[in-house]
Amino acid sequence: MALAFVTGASRGLGYEVAKALKARGDEVIGISRDRQRAEAASSELGIAFELMDCQQIAQVRSVSGELLSKYGTPEILVLAHGVMSEKMAKTLKTNDQEWARVLDINLNSVFTLVNSLAAPMAEARNGRVIIFSACLGRMSGPGNAGGLAPYRISKAGVNALVRILLMKQIMALEDFWLMQYVPTIVEQIWVELMRQEALPREQRLQSG
Repeated sequence: MALAFVTGASRGLGYEVAKALKARGDEVIGISRDRQRAEAASSELGIAFELMDCQQIAQVRSVSGELLSKYGTPEILVLAHGVMSEKMAKTLKTNDQEWARVLDINLNSVFTLVNSLAAPMAEARNGRVIIFSACLGRMSGPGNAGGLAPYRISKAGVNALVRILLMKQIMALEDFWLMQYVPTIVEQIWVELMRQEALPREQRLQSG
C-alpha cells in the first residue's frame, strides 16, 4: 500500500485517479479547494481530503508542509488540478487578473507542489510523480486561432518544467519516476466547459 497525494481529486481526472488508487489499496489523500465538493468526494471514495487553493501560492507552500508533517512523504504524487481560461482570453485582450489566475493555478502551483513534495520523494529515492498537462500546451489541437492564451501558455510552461526536471536526471534516482500525461480531448471536460458557458462568470472562474 502506497501513500498517494492527488490534487483536483474532487472531480474530473483527479477524482478518477483517486478512485483507481483507492481501489487498488493505496492510502489516498485528496486535495481540493472546494469544501463542499471535497466532502462529497470524500464520502463517495472513502478517502481523506485536505483543502488547498492552488491560486494562493503561499497557501500551497504552507499546506504542502502540513501534508508532509501529517501524513509523511508520499510515494505517489498526482497533480491533476487545473483551470480553463476564459474562452476569448487572447494575448492582447486578456487582463492581468485573468492571466495571473490561470498561471498561478496551472503552472506556479505545479512548481511549488513539485518543489515542496517531490523533493523529499527524490531524496528518499522512492516514488512516482504524475503531472497532467494538455495538448493545447503543445500548441496543437482546437483553439489555434489564438484563444485561451493564458491556458495554453500555462500548459506549455508545465511541459517545459517537466522537461527541465528530466534533464536534471531526476529519473536516474533509483525507484523514483517522473511522468507527464497529456490526455487527448476528454469528453467529460468539454461537456463541463459547455455546461459552464451557461453559468454566471463568477462560477465559471472557480477552479477544482
